[in-house]
Amino acid sequence: MEMWLNRSSTDGFILLGIFSHSLTDLVLFSAVTGVFTVALCGNGLLIFLIFTDPRLHTPMYFFLSQLSLMDLMLVCDIVPKMAVNFLSGTKFISFVGCGIQIGFFVSLVGSEGLLLGLMAYDRYVAISHPLHYPSLMNQRVCLQIAGSSWAFGILDGLIQMVAAMSLHYCGSRNVDHFFCEVPALLKRACEDTSLFDSLLFSCCVFMLLLPFSIIVASYSRILRAVLHMRSAQASRKALATCSSHLTAVSLFYGAAMFIYLRPRRYRAPSHDKAHFLQGMEVTQFPLAEKDPIAEPPE
Repeated sequence: MEMWLNRSSTDGFILLGIFSHSLTDLVLFSAVTGVFTVALCGNGLLIFLIFTDPRLHTPMYFFLSQLSLMDLMLVCDIVPKMAVNFLSGTKFISFVGCGIQIGFFVSLVGSEGLLLGLMAYDRYVAISHPLHYPSLMNQRVCLQIAGSSWAFGILDGLIQMVAAMSLHYCGSRNVDHFFCEVPALLKRACEDTSLFDSLLFSCCVFMLLLPFSIIVASYSRILRAVLHMRSAQASRKALATCSSHLTAVSLFYGAAMFIYLRPRRYRAPSHDKAHFLQGMEVTQFPLAEKDPIAEPPE
């Protein structure tokens, strides 16, 4: 860390971004700014309501508040710097600032992915064991689930930040992205990055496929429980409680796997930047369904 802080103020990177100053890009930038504002206000309001309304002090809404907090921090990590660079025309980010952005981004994305995976277990308990739900998903268990998501995400972020910032960069400092994203940054390294590529791939596999496996296992049991329900109305209610979670999972993991688990020869920077913006637009404001515990399925 001391080595990073000792770098000169001119030692950094140029983020080429995704917008120019054409009329079309100005409209797109305005749209992104609007989405950022909605995400900021919407997630902030959701967190406030969940923590101030005693009726929302349930495991499902507690997890939603954690997802909203992660989304809030994620957009604040990326969009303000992107907006400042676009409006000022500098496009510069310091070496230390780039490292901090990488650490926050990887930590928050990893934490959100793990929490989405563990929320599938919450839905499984709610539908398959509604009478035992209060004891199985008590406050201690909820805190452990949320805490483990944050802890593993932060650990992943620290590992990737230290590894990326320990590389030697030379030549052009132009990064073909609108923020310091690790794969885009590695293209500017002037040393062999094969070991780091393997580390990055291993982290992605663990942080994506492990929670995805939990989701598949949980929903397999949920489907089996739904098929054994005698009432069609109860089955519809049970499936409805999972719809918002399944939508968020599909958007999050679909985009993440497409970006990070593709072979390098199939990656295009312009496509990756567009997918990041699309992912930010569709996942920032999680919607809550009615908690099935209020009316246990038959």
